[in-house]
Amino acid sequence: MQFQLSGQQIEVTPALREHATAKLDRLTRLDDKLKSLTIVLSIDKLQHRADGTLNAIGTTLHAEATEPDMYASIDILFDKLINQLRRHREKAADKHQRDVRDERQYG
Repeated sequence: MQFQLSGQQIEVTPALREHATAKLDRLTRLDDKLKSLTIVLSIDKLQHRADGTLNAIGTTLHAEATEPDMYASIDILFDKLINQLRRHREKAADKHQRDVRDERQYG
């Protein structure tokens, strides 16, 4: 999976990059068909903002988080992406189960 972390009017420190890559493991454990993840970090006045776009096979997920601390915004961003990915996977699994159930019932 490709991972890109960039900053908009902010320097991405090695500590921020390490924190984001540590969180990346949670996403890859959930689904191995992920193509790329792009995160853009920025500061708006006193709010630290993290925007993320996750490209997976069959879908593109987007989340953003704004917090007073950059590390907290990265954490919340990954939590949102994980929830969206989990919902997407459950939706795909439910459709498959519905097709199998209908086939059994109506033959």
